[in-house]
Amino acid sequence: MDSWVIVLGQRRDLAARDVQHVVISTEDYVTRPFMFAGARQKVINLARSYNYQTEGYYCSLLAEARGHRVLPSVETILDLRSRSHYVHALPELEECLNQNARHVGEDMPKSLFVAFGRTDDARFAAFGQLLFDWFRAPALTVTLKPGEWHRIQKIELTPLGKFKAEQKTLFSDALKTYTARKWRAPKARNAPRYSVAVLYDPKEQLPPSSPETLRHWAKLAAPFGVEVEPIAKKDLARLAEFDALFIRETTSIRNHTYRFARRAAQEGMPVIDDPVSMIRCTNKVYLWERLTHAGLPVPDTIVIQEDGDLAQVADQLAFPVVVKIPDGSFSRGVRKADSMAELKAIVSEFFKETDVLLAQKFVPTQFDWRVGVLSGQPLFVCQYRMAKRHWQIVHHRADGTAEEGRFRTFPLDRVPPEVLDAGVRAASLIGDGLYGVDLKETQNGVYIIEINDNPNLEHGVEDQVGKADVWNRLTRWFTSRIDR
Repeated sequence: MDSWVIVLGQRRDLAARDVQHVVISTEDYVTRPFMFAGARQKVINLARSYNYQTEGYYCSLLAEARGHRVLPSVETILDLRSRSHYVHALPELEECLNQNARHVGEDMPKSLFVAFGRTDDARFAAFGQLLFDWFRAPALTVTLKPGEWHRIQKIELTPLGKFKAEQKTLFSDALKTYTARKWRAPKARNAPRYSVAVLYDPKEQLPPSSPETLRHWAKLAAPFGVEVEPIAKKDLARLAEFDALFIRETTSIRNHTYRFARRAAQEGMPVIDDPVSMIRCTNKVYLWERLTHAGLPVPDTIVIQEDGDLAQVADQLAFPVVVKIPDGSFSRGVRKADSMAELKAIVSEFFKETDVLLAQKFVPTQFDWRVGVLSGQPLFVCQYRMAKRHWQIVHHRADGTAEEGRFRTFPLDRVPPEVLDAGVRAASLIGDGLYGVDLKETQNGVYIIEINDNPNLEHGVEDQVGKADVWNRLTRWFTSRIDR
């Protein structure tokens, strides 16, 4: 059974009326692990200090070891020890801060107190929620540097003992609201053991899985005691109601899919795609470096910067040359140049979005192989043929429509061994989730083109050969990790 446990430095740190859940001291939580054996607890760690090696630190560390979901996690505690550890979050946070501050004028606060996403200044409500999305912690204090562009000087965990009187009232209200949420909605008598949230966008033109496919998986997952529920971008606050997350939108570090993945990881939930895989797979420069250093075959490639020598690119690779934006997906952000004039035009256009590009030797084939890999083992293998009168498997037209080529799905024992081996080896460089490795087979051997963290998994296509086994393996991937 899931339930809330409030861990306090001393029981008197919060008035009894402010807490309607199990309350224990940090000492008891650290030294008496048998108290919650076998239970999946949600722990709110309200220690008097979160410093390294203190009881507060050990509460979060041991909570993770016991399979409990804890706020703040050890990762959050360590992230907030130094500004250098969270500097990557500051651009988005400062952008939101300055949007909230547009109508504040000269009355700009020098600090903000944030409890479970609620701020002590209602004008910065959106900023407070975003901060909580980044750093799942009961209470945070943000030190600001007002100016023409308001900046964040410091973000720090705030223990109970440092609360001011008015902050205690805000915190108590926020705590009650936050812990009043159910882990999941009330179920029928025959309730499923597990619930998996599936993030999808019904309006996406080329989703990794269609709504019909997700309904097919839900039907197959039900006998395993798994409930599959679609959620949307607006449902981030509901994520903690579920046991796991499966992202079925096109992923990007720059959109909400990354925040969902990061939130799931912070909650200790199994997630496909996990944030580390997203960071690695959505950047083609990283993939090229990783594959090259691992000794895996890739087309001849040159990294181009804005002042790069395009003549060298032409001489070394020869036309036609394929130019790629590092974080393009589904054949977007990929163009072919047949001449120096086209190369210059494409590079000039792409450098408006990025400081680094990839130029790659064009490898013409009639189809691409894709090896689907789940937890280090091949899940499916497909051939995707090029779109009609086009050099890619997806032809994105100028009018916004898209055309895909035909496909053919293969039994694993009918796949060329070098294709299967290269696909599995490439995926192993990323993680143990679900990946789609794209390869080209030529007279000179197999070349790995990219590794997708968010591969298509469509009923009637990728599962045409494996059928229900494809989905059953996916289901077991989630249930085995939930039970850990």
